This record gives sequence, structure tokens and C-alpha cells, in this order.
Amino acid sequence: MPRKPVYEQVVDDVTASIRSGTLKPGDKLPTIAELARQYSSSDNPIKRALWILDERGWIEVHQGKGSFVAPEPPA
Repeated sequence: MPRKPVYEQVVDDVTASIRSGTLKPGDKLPTIAELARQYSSSDNPIKRALWILDERGWIEVHQGKGSFVAPEPPA
């Protein structure tokens, strides 16, 4: 079975952490560089994952400040 693309792994891992309560509303996510290191990836798949999470309402991205769990993430 082929491995999931990195951006899908990041999306799945972050949503699972929010659902389980490991990440709570307002919590700051690791930086793009930290996530890239964690997933042994370049920045682009991480940026794509953060964009998808933002579009779906799981996180809020604040330019220059970072990415944070949304105040009311989807159920």
C-alpha cells in the first residue's frame, strides 16, 4: 500500500490531536521548520497541510505569529 503524501499525514495528525484534546483551542502549532524536520520533509508539503487545515476551520494562521488551533474547531 503506498504511503500517504506528507501533507495528508500532517492534516491527519493535527486533526487527530485536536479531536483527542492533545491540542486545545488557542494552542500554537510547531513552526513550519519544526514540522518539516519532524516529518523529514521540505516546507512546501507542510505549508499545504496548514493551508488545508486553515480552510477546513481546524486552525487559524496569523502571518508572522504562527498557526493556532481554532477557537471552535469542527466536531
